[in-house]
Amino acid sequence: MNVVNTGSGKVATVSARISPAGGLDILSRNEVVRLRGASGSGLHALLRRCALAVLTSGSISDDPRAILERYPDFDIQVLQQDRGIKIELSHAPAQAFVDGQIIRGINELLVAVVRDIVYVATQLEHTGDDLDESDRLTEDVFEILRNARILKPHADPNLVVCWGGHSISREEYDYTKLVGYQLGLRGMDICTGCGPGAMKGPMKGATIAHAKQRHRHNRYIGLTEPGIIAAESPNPIVNHLVIMPDIEKRLEAFVRIGHGIIVFPGGVGTAEEILYLLGILLHPDNADTPFPLIFTGPKQSAAYFEQIDQFLRLTLGDEVAERYQIIVDDPATVARAMVKGVEKVRHHRLDTKDAFFFNWALQVPYAFQLPFQPDHAAMRALQIRHDRPRHELAADLRRAFSGIVAGNVKEEGVRAIEQHGPFDIDGDSDIMQALDKLLQAFVEQQRMKLPGGAAYVPCYRVRTP
Repeated sequence: MNVVNTGSGKVATVSARISPAGGLDILSRNEVVRLRGASGSGLHALLRRCALAVLTSGSISDDPRAILERYPDFDIQVLQQDRGIKIELSHAPAQAFVDGQIIRGINELLVAVVRDIVYVATQLEHTGDDLDESDRLTEDVFEILRNARILKPHADPNLVVCWGGHSISREEYDYTKLVGYQLGLRGMDICTGCGPGAMKGPMKGATIAHAKQRHRHNRYIGLTEPGIIAAESPNPIVNHLVIMPDIEKRLEAFVRIGHGIIVFPGGVGTAEEILYLLGILLHPDNADTPFPLIFTGPKQSAAYFEQIDQFLRLTLGDEVAERYQIIVDDPATVARAMVKGVEKVRHHRLDTKDAFFFNWALQVPYAFQLPFQPDHAAMRALQIRHDRPRHELAADLRRAFSGIVAGNVKEEGVRAIEQHGPFDIDGDSDIMQALDKLLQAFVEQQRMKLPGGAAYVPCYRVRTP
């Protein structure tokens, strides 16, 4: 590998031509042309943004434009050669290299970026099939995960999805590690949103436990999407990265491959995930489907979960609490409860002849699959009212939180707020008052953005009486 150090000014950079590691051997000429931008497809800009996020893995920032501004001359090209492909990096972050060699794990994540961008752009083209739109979208999720080699047909259920915020306190982060450790001791693998904070902690704890138990071939799966990865670079423990094309497919991937979900403290993104899952579980077709869901954190976070619980009961009814457990400050009990819940999932899948590796039987309504573009008109059009079916109300509440996430950390959302001001959110007065109170608590607890920058300015305006 010919390496040229080109560091100057504030940052050190490296230019190099590398051989891909981890399962990407060849691409077609058309795929290479599209990645180079020659076709006008826009894939090269997407590739550049996602690749830079991977090359700065472990960085502490949630500003979607900061990394590109820090490395304005960075470029990536995929080159077709007789014996396979090469990846050419120009002015890449030096932190991705050690003694002139790219770090193996970063190389593998870089390959995952190329693999997923190419696959979504060139392979998910459907003509002549007889599936309805909802089934087609689920099939897309399956095909992306299969292409990424995430689905393991001969493995018993053991994949625990962990959700939680990227901006959490030190006590909360340490607690996520303790829970991950207890899960790892019991043979559980971990899937998260791949970023820092509560997405990193469970993986870090599980690595120690897996090492103690001498487990091999452990999975630390990170699921992200293009609008998120630029603001939340993958943490260094992720060994299986998948970039889904949009947030809805990302969320569906979590519930299709996970056998249970643990929710740690977080902000609006975590609230979005909670409402997505509960909206699905409240659908009548899923009434008898076991899916363990546990909210947990250290004792300092007890009030946080009380707020979440109150908000869910107000909006979706007291019976919603039957679909989750709240366990505070007890990592071992969390792990035991999750193992017990996963065992119920195993027996249910055997009884219904559903796959262990992909939850085909779970009914995900089309409203939860349809991509939501959070602009000002779409946010104003949300129908957040008690007179709607619970799963439909949950779907629009999820969209409200999704819009706030976009306004906080996604480049297009940040730009929209800068140009047109905050998003307006309206609905029934009691829901708006509860929503405003919850969001204000997130702000006061510094759960909206990573601390250290300017004071948080809300990207939303809740219409309260």
